[in-house]
Amino acid sequence: MASSFSSKNKSTGEKISDAAKGMGHKIAQGAEKAVDFVKEKTGMGRQPQGIREHMDVIASCGTKVGVVDRIEGDAIKLTKKDSPDGLHHFIPTNWVDHVDSQVHLTKNSMITEESWKSDATGCGCG
Repeated sequence: MASSFSSKNKSTGEKISDAAKGMGHKIAQGAEKAVDFVKEKTGMGRQPQGIREHMDVIASCGTKVGVVDRIEGDAIKLTKKDSPDGLHHFIPTNWVDHVDSQVHLTKNSMITEESWKSDATGCGCG
């Protein structure tokens, strides 16, 4: 009788554990959906499609301001070899107007160069 009672307790405990795991999974899925909803509504986390390494970055005035090294978070890291001062610079992806064979910005070259940062977190996008 004792082993039957112990077996039932173990089975009940496993059922409770499985139910808790399932509920935790549902809560996590709901949280992910909420985060995605907020990002969609606020524009946060939106990364323009098609940005690839080695693409030229063109300011709204038509001036080339750099070359994409890579994407870091919500920032475009520009290569340092194409930089006027030999340093990496970061610009937020929300400055991107559109992407074709190049990355086209909404800012002109003067504003871009005055406003770019030395790290992704510095431009508020890391």
